[in-house]
Order: sequence, then structure tokens, then C-alpha cells
Amino acid sequence: MRVMKILAGAALVSVVATPAFAEKLSLKFGHVGAPGSLFEASVNAFAACSNAALGDAGEVQAFGSSQLGKDKELLQKLKLGQVDFALPSSVMSSVADEFGVFEMPYIIQNREHMRRVQAELMESTFQKAAQARGYRIIGLFENGFRNITNNIRPINTPDDLSGIKLRTPSGAWRVKMFQLYGANPTPMAFSEVFTALQTKVIDGQENPYAQIYSAKFQEVQTYLSITGHVYTPAYVLVSDKHFARLPENVQSALLQCGRETQDFVYEEAARLEEDLLQRLTDGGMQVNTADKAAFVEASKPIYDEFAESVEGGQELIDTVLRLAEGS
Repeated sequence: MRVMKILAGAALVSVVATPAFAEKLSLKFGHVGAPGSLFEASVNAFAACSNAALGDAGEVQAFGSSQLGKDKELLQKLKLGQVDFALPSSVMSSVADEFGVFEMPYIIQNREHMRRVQAELMESTFQKAAQARGYRIIGLFENGFRNITNNIRPINTPDDLSGIKLRTPSGAWRVKMFQLYGANPTPMAFSEVFTALQTKVIDGQENPYAQIYSAKFQEVQTYLSITGHVYTPAYVLVSDKHFARLPENVQSALLQCGRETQDFVYEEAARLEEDLLQRLTDGGMQVNTADKAAFVEASKPIYDEFAESVEGGQELIDTVLRLAEGS
């Protein structure tokens, strides 16, 4: 039903007229999400909307499970024109410092808060930063609220992370955060995590429920601790240069589908949060709710470091926190 709503919205976009002799555009969307993940559902919904809008002018083809590369490879392939869209999340903090604000623990309260941040800061701050690096954001999706799994012990406070070998994405702030909590963070590509857990190279990892479940981490992890320590947006990213070369009406159709698909993504993410937690519990994981106040208290130094080391960092933190009012 939700995908049908997107398709209905796409019907409002004029079908792009293409001369009979023109070659149909084939647009590749690469992402790291496994089958059943929020990423897969999000990209498929965007592709369905886009294909309905483009008609015979072009087709968006989705390639999940890192088929076209891991996050950093996809960022490079965007620049080279080898893929047309990617869906990076935490890795964007290594592209531009501004995206690191979303790595601050507990800074985003809920999706309505995220919408207010998007409305006030997307174009002036995040789009500007992306374009300065040769990229462009044409839609804002999400990866979600992250929680910790491991095979050592339940995580109730930061002290419980002491010595745990924990996989993180490659963003520097996530590594610093877990070092601050006392863990031994190990940056690793998402596609390598299951095997690393299975072979005990690492003890645990942190991800939203949708990534945990779709990647089957519950098969190789005992404890799930609900920390909700970071909310990670995901960005429908293109090469600014290559996107600008597309016909204007193709660009317009893709931009509209980027906007329209966000509602589907947020609805699906909220549904999965409830459904998948139950599935993970029913599957035998030992679930506990962490002491979030203890984590918030332990997180203050990383806010201070961001404010001191990133130009405009304190102002950015203050703005995001102000926009949480009413959440």
C-alpha cells in the first residue's frame, strides 16, 4: 500500500518525453543493505517511483548487498560515473565534517526532530558541504536508531563496554565515541561483519534493528542492548557533475521521487522498529534496555571535542539541539 502511494505521487510527475531514437537511460543505484533491510525497501520504493515517472526515458535499477561496492567504493564510483546513486549513512562523516553532528550521541530525538533539522539545515549546511566535495543529496532517508549486540554481556552502562571488540562504521566520531565508553572499536565494512562475528574476530556490533535482523546477526549474537545511542540519516547521493548532465526533466522526476519516498521510509522504519524487536526477542536474543542517562552523561566530552575541532561545530550542535524542542 505504501509503495502504491508513492507510485500515485509519481503519476503527478509528467512522464518524460523521449524521442524514439534516443537511448533509454539506465541508472544504477548501489547500496549495502541486505534483502529485507530498510535500505532495500527504501531504494526499491525510490526506484518504483522514479520508473513510473520516467516511463520510456529511463530506468533506475537497484543493486543491494554491496553488489556494486561497499560504501567507500560507491562514493568513488559516483565520482567516476560508474554508479548513479548511492545510499551512504555514517560514512558521510568522513566525507565532510558537518555530517559528524549526527554522530553525536542522542542528539536526534525522533523523526519529527530530524524533519526540522532537515528543513533548517539541509540546503544551507549539509547540501553545501556535499557539493563542495562533488556530491549532491537528492533525498533524505534513514538508517535508524542504533543499538548494541554482543556475545560478552548485556550492556546497561558505558562501563559494560569495557574491553569489548565492537565493529563500527568507518566514521571517526563513532570510533571516538566507543573509545570514550571503554570499548575497543574496530571499523569494518558492513558486508564483512557477519563473518567477523561468527569467527569471533569481534565480539559485537551496533546497528538499527533492520540491519541487525536482515543481516542475521541474531544467529551469531547473544545479547541485544537497547541503547538508541545514535540516529543515522541516510542520503540519496549522486555526483553533482554527472547528475547535472541529465536532462532537466529527468532531474526533476528524480528529485521529486527523492522527496516523496521519504514519507514511505519513515513509516516503514517505524513499523520495522516494533516488528523486528519482537522477532529478535522471539528468536532467542537476550534483550535489555540500557541506562540512557548514563550514556548521555558519558558522552559530554565528544560534544566538546566536536565543538572545538570542527569549524562552526558549537553553533551546529546548538542549532540541532534547539530544533529538538517540542519533540
